[in-house]
Amino acid sequence: MMTGPDRKTGFTLVELLVVIAIIGVLVGLLLPAVQSAREAARRMSCSNNFKQIGLGLHNYHAAYNQMPRHSGGTSLKGGPEPSGDAAIPPGNNSDDLSIFVGLLPFIEQQALWELISNPFVSPATGNTYTSMGPRPTLNLARHNTHGSYAPWLTDVATLRCPSDPGAGLPAQGRTNYAACLGDALEFQTSGPLSNSGTTSTTFATTARASCRGAFVARMDISFRDILDGLSNTIAAGEINTDLGDNAITTNGLHRTSAGAADIRVTPSACVPFIDISRPRFWDPSQFGNLAGSENKRGYKWALARPFYSAITTITPPNRELCTDVGSLSRSIVPPSSRHQGGVHVLMCDGSVSFITDSIDAGNQNAPTVHFSGPPTYTAPGSVSPYGVWGAMGTRAASDTATQSVP
Repeated sequence: MMTGPDRKTGFTLVELLVVIAIIGVLVGLLLPAVQSAREAARRMSCSNNFKQIGLGLHNYHAAYNQMPRHSGGTSLKGGPEPSGDAAIPPGNNSDDLSIFVGLLPFIEQQALWELISNPFVSPATGNTYTSMGPRPTLNLARHNTHGSYAPWLTDVATLRCPSDPGAGLPAQGRTNYAACLGDALEFQTSGPLSNSGTTSTTFATTARASCRGAFVARMDISFRDILDGLSNTIAAGEINTDLGDNAITTNGLHRTSAGAADIRVTPSACVPFIDISRPRFWDPSQFGNLAGSENKRGYKWALARPFYSAITTITPPNRELCTDVGSLSRSIVPPSSRHQGGVHVLMCDGSVSFITDSIDAGNQNAPTVHFSGPPTYTAPGSVSPYGVWGAMGTRAASDTATQSVP
């Protein structure tokens, strides 16, 4: 054995392997914590975006004494509804603009608002669109043919949740936030006015009975109309955007094509068509009954139709999307998110709450409120059949005082 200055020191192979193993264990323990911290930061950023929208909503109300109109814009009053190439250019949006178009100047998007509120000349074709632009239902092919209307194709940073990875085509400007239309479906897409801007006793009476949310299509709503209290009523909710994977929260089943029951009478009518082995996705056999490639959840921030920029408080958060005859028709569209366990909602007082998927949602087999009343539907003026969740979505049903959010 060597001693003194000639002795060599160092780690043995066993000691080195033990150190490496310990480092590996520590890294393994650290990575989930890092991912959790990153998601917490993204969730906080998402909440801040929503607070910005809430502040913009209140500033808008202070300026105009009403909230921005859901399904607002311009239309051919008393004339035919524009469709296909008839809508472009010079453009007619048929009162189909979401609340976010009017909110733009109040969420620091003045430059984009200037493009929309003034005539827009397409750089590609030289065609001129009138103020407030064409109908946001236009598909990409028509944008390419007539000259892209750039504002509708723009991603607005304030409308995006950092936890949502969706990006790019075929979406036309994504949104992760959507206006609340309440707990019923009848006249959900039109409110008291038809697509041509006309009204009737039937339209007005039925819309008044069923359109119970903070926002009503083609109707002005102010804070004084929210009798249940601003802090008790949902103004908007968070939504996922589609990733092309036929997820139940981002791709809607057309219930008439699938042979499902009327969603106004049976809100859970689309449940049998979910893949039982992968309950977050539709059954592969239903591919032909799902929305087309450009018509997915959150794909058109400027379009007011429920599937694109609205939520309902019928089925609880992160449940399936169920449309009537297509993506432009009445739909059950619960909020959804990439956050674990629930979604953010914006209350009418500007506060943001996190609602869990397990919130009390009442009787999911109960029919929605309709002017026709029982026995087929729930009678107008009734307490929401969808528990705390339904009550939070109604503005004047007087059914929140005895209920609390878990």
